[in-house]
Amino acid sequence: MARRGIRLTSGQDPGRLSPCVCNTLRMVTRAVTQLYDDVLRPSGLRVTQFSILATIARMGEANLRQLQHALAIDQTTLTRSLNLLERDGVIARASHPDGRIKAMRLTSKGRRALDVARPLWARAQGKVLRELGTKAWADAQRWLTHLLHVAVTKRRPIRSRVQPAKAPPWASRQA
Repeated sequence: MARRGIRLTSGQDPGRLSPCVCNTLRMVTRAVTQLYDDVLRPSGLRVTQFSILATIARMGEANLRQLQHALAIDQTTLTRSLNLLERDGVIARASHPDGRIKAMRLTSKGRRALDVARPLWARAQGKVLRELGTKAWADAQRWLTHLLHVAVTKRRPIRSRVQPAKAPPWASRQA
């Protein structure tokens, strides 16, 4: 599974967060993802791949829509990740009565990869929880659950009125 060496190189003081909710959440997510990726490195999986495999394992098999919903991930990103996992032989297509549905299941190689990665994930999880504290994490989970609900419910009405794409205002060709 290909790895990219991404490091936060911002000169920004890590104690000073952006006033923008989105920017702050993305910055924190990148840093936490890197922590998990570093700990998971011996397994050959990244935390994003681990999450997909663990979700498929929990469900037994899962189609694209189920995974999108469970992981709150867009179809393009999920499809790209699934194709890479399938290429690496850790997941395979499961037969489905409706041939249009792309259902995935873990292969024996995928189950072995997950078995190797689970204790590493637990180590990363423990490291974060020791620093943060389980009560603080429980509070954060409640807040993040609410934020996810707000973001999803506020976004859906806009997407139902999809109009043809227009060029952004800054993309005009006038000099």
